[in-house]
Amino acid sequence: MRHFILIVFFLVSHSSSFAQTNACACCTNQHKQFDFWLGKWDVYDTLSNKVGENFILTLQDSCIIQENWTSKGMTGTSYNYYNSVDSTWNQLWVDNKGNSLVLKGYYDAGKMILKGIEKKGPKGKLYYDRITWQKMKNGNINQVWDIVDDKGNILSCAFNGIYKRR
Repeated sequence: MRHFILIVFFLVSHSSSFAQTNACACCTNQHKQFDFWLGKWDVYDTLSNKVGENFILTLQDSCIIQENWTSKGMTGTSYNYYNSVDSTWNQLWVDNKGNSLVLKGYYDAGKMILKGIEKKGPKGKLYYDRITWQKMKNGNINQVWDIVDDKGNILSCAFNGIYKRR
C-alpha cells in the first residue's frame, strides 16, 4: 500500500511536466506566419494564364509546411519551417529537373520574404534569389521570384504568380 501511495504522489506531482512535454511545439504565432499559404491552389501568371497547381499542407504536427507543385512537365516539392533558434523561416526546394533552392528569411509586414545565398553570375557579378509571398485583400496570394544583385537591385523577375483557391 505504501508503494501505491508513493506512485500516486509521484504521478500527481509530475502531471504538469508530462502535460508540458506533450504541448504543441510548433503552435506559436511565429510558426503560424506562413499558414496563409496552406491549401489547394490554381496558379496563374499576370496575364491570367493557368501555369500550374500547388497543394500546400502541414506535416510533423504543423512543424513543416510542404509544397507540392505541378505544371506542364514539371513537379517540385519544398519543405518550409520556422527555426526558433535563429528566428528565421527556411525553405528547401527540389524539383524533377534536378534543380534545388535553399532560402532563408522572415515574415515582415504581411509578407513572407525568403532569400537564397549569393551566387556568381556568368560575368562574375553577384546575385541572389528572393521570393516574396503576400496575401492579397481578395484572398489570393501573389508570389514573386526576383533575381537581385548584391546591392539590392532587381535584375529580373523569374516568376510572378497569382494563387487562387480551388
